[in-house]
Amino acid sequence: MLHFPTNCYNHYTFTYALKACNSLHAHPKGLEIHAHVLKCGYHHDIFIQNSLLHFYTTKNDIISASRVFDSIRSPNVVSWSLIISGLSRRGFEEEAIVKFSSMDVDPNSFTLVSVMTACSSLRALTLGKAVHGYSLRNFGENNVILDNAILDLYASCGSLKYAGNLFVKMPKRDVFSWTTLIGGYAQKGFCEEAARVFQEMIEGGEAEPNEVTIINLLSACSSVGALNLGEWIHSYIRRRHDFVANGNVGNALINMYVKCGNLGMALEVFNALASKDIISWSTIICGMAMSGYGNQVLQLFSLMLVHGITPDGVTFVGLLSACSQAGLVAHGLMLFNAMKDVYGIEPRVQHYACVVDMYGRAGNLEAAEAFIREMPLEADGAVWGALLNACRIHGDDKMFERIRHCLGDGGDLSIGTLALLSNSYASSNRWSEANKVRDEMRWMGVKKMAGRSWIETRPLP
Repeated sequence: MLHFPTNCYNHYTFTYALKACNSLHAHPKGLEIHAHVLKCGYHHDIFIQNSLLHFYTTKNDIISASRVFDSIRSPNVVSWSLIISGLSRRGFEEEAIVKFSSMDVDPNSFTLVSVMTACSSLRALTLGKAVHGYSLRNFGENNVILDNAILDLYASCGSLKYAGNLFVKMPKRDVFSWTTLIGGYAQKGFCEEAARVFQEMIEGGEAEPNEVTIINLLSACSSVGALNLGEWIHSYIRRRHDFVANGNVGNALINMYVKCGNLGMALEVFNALASKDIISWSTIICGMAMSGYGNQVLQLFSLMLVHGITPDGVTFVGLLSACSQAGLVAHGLMLFNAMKDVYGIEPRVQHYACVVDMYGRAGNLEAAEAFIREMPLEADGAVWGALLNACRIHGDDKMFERIRHCLGDGGDLSIGTLALLSNSYASSNRWSEANKVRDEMRWMGVKKMAGRSWIETRPLP
C-alpha cells in the first residue's frame, strides 16, 4: 500500500504519480492513488481529475473514466478531449460524437483528431466534413496529425476526390499521409492510382514507405490480379535492406502471388519465410486448393501440424476445397468431422458449401441433398448453388427442377446462383426459363458484379 506523508503532497504529487503508473503499467497502484485522492479531498482539483481521466482512458477503463469525467464540475478542453479520445479508441464512436456535440468549450486540435477518428470508424462523412470546415476556420492547414485524420476520414468513406485534393494541399506530409491515400485507392480497387501515388512517394523522397504502405499496395494488386506491379513491389522490397519479406509483408506477398495465379512464386516466398504463422499456412493452402493440388494440400497440412500450428476456419475452407477438387470425399468428411470434434471449430456456411460441392462433384447428389437437409444452419444461396451446379454437371434435370421449385422465387438465392440458373437453362436451349430468371434478377434489383482486369500501358521503373 502506498503511504504519502501528510505534509508534502499537492496536485503535482498526484499527477506525477499517476503519470508514473501509466509509464510502468501499474494499474493497481493507480487505483490506490485514486483512493488516496478521494480520501484527502483533492478529487475536485481539475489537474488531478484530468490525470485520472488520462490514466483510465490509457488503461481502456471507460467506465471509470466516465465516472471521473461526470464528477468534474467544469470540464476544460483537456477533460473533453481525453474522454472523447478514450471513447473513440475503445469502440464507443457514437458516444464520442455525442460528447463532442455536448462540448461547452472550444475544442483543440487533439479533440478534432479524436472525433475525426470516430467519424472514420462510423463512415460519418457529413459530420466529418463539418469538422473539417471548423478546423480550416480555426486551425489553418499546418497540423499534419489533424490533416492525416481528415485524410483518413475521406479515404475510409471512399471520397477519394476529396482525399486527393486534401493530400495535394497539405503543406506537410508524412508516411501516414502517403499510406492513407494509397490504402484508400487500394480498398476501392483503383490499383493504377495506388501505384501512381506509390511511385510518386518513392521518386519524391518525401517519406519512405513502411510495411503498411507495402501491404496496402499488395492488397490492390491482389484485388485486380496486377502481377507485374506486384513483382515490381517485390523487387523493391528486396532492394530495401531494412525490409524483410517476412511476417505481414511476407503473407501479403504470398496472397498477391496466389491471387495473381503465380503459385510457384507464392511457394518460393512461403518457403523463404523465417517464421510462418497461421495466415501464412492458410493462404498457401487455400491457394494450392484453388489450383487443384488436392494431394499436395493434404501433405502441406500434415507439415503444418508437425510445426505446431493449429488450423483455423480459413484453413479448413482450403482443405475441404482441395478434397472437393481432387474427389477425396472420405478425406474431406474426415477433415470436416475433425474440425468440429478435434479442433472445436464450429462449421460456417462456407464449410457446409464445400462439403455439398464435394459430394456433388463426386456425383453423389442424394448424399449432398441429405447433407443440406440435416444442416444445423439455414442453407444459403452458396450451398444450394453448389448442389444445383452438380445437378447441371451430372445432367440430373429432375433434381435440378425439384430443388429450383423448392427455392421459390429466388429470394433465398445469391446473385451468382441466380446467374448459374440462367446459364444452365440457356445451355439447354431453355431460353424462356433463362429469361425468366434474368427478369427475377432485374425485379430484385441485383446484377452480377462486373469483372475487372489490369492492363499495363507503360513499364514500371
